Amino acid sequence: MEFSEGLYAVKVRAEAMQEASEAVPSGMLSVLGQPRSKFDFACLEAQKHCKSLGIESPVCEVANYLFPDCRVISGHLEALRFLQKNSSRYHFRRTKMLPVSGGFHTRLMGPAVQPLAQVLKTVAIRKPLVAVYSNVSGSRYLHPTHIRQLLGQQVVSPVKWEQTMHAIYERRRGTEFPSTWEVGPGQQLGSILRSCNLKAWKGYSHVDVLRASEDPDADLDPSESPR
Repeated sequence: MEFSEGLYAVKVRAEAMQEASEAVPSGMLSVLGQPRSKFDFACLEAQKHCKSLGIESPVCEVANYLFPDCRVISGHLEALRFLQKNSSRYHFRRTKMLPVSGGFHTRLMGPAVQPLAQVLKTVAIRKPLVAVYSNVSGSRYLHPTHIRQLLGQQVVSPVKWEQTMHAIYERRRGTEFPSTWEVGPGQQLGSILRSCNLKAWKGYSHVDVLRASEDPDADLDPSESPR
């Protein structure tokens, strides 16, 4: 799609999601687990806890599959507080509330789907020239209609980042892995790739960014973190 149209779609999506997040006290909880962690069971018990408090139709579900045994759980704040308080019961190694304003990538964002879908109907979407993967399915987009459909679903669906990494780097035994670049501040995506596929990570490089005020020809201070 055209860059300007893409930015407008992002604006509408962000405003609609913000409005949805303000309707219910909700948030997101990063959870580092282990092979015996019980993510789905923990979410069910957190929902039961919310019902005992009188919360109707409580939401607590995995919103992001980051890498093996690491998830982001999203939903009502009371559900997330319950998980933090009882983390040892579900064999969670570490939990941390994320600095976000809502329970994104769950059905709590349902009201945001239609505004985005309406905008996407007006945007000219063409078949990608290169392989582009959807983190709703973890698979490649097939055609423009498929893109419109999945971009709408993505608002209320878990982000399958781990599954997408496996799909991108899947190859026959003996086939060389491609070079991978992470562009921008931070190296979190590289760390996730290392946890998902160590062999693929060996071809990883990080490309930092320059602040607008910096001379692109000047030497960068390696001790300074990008902002």
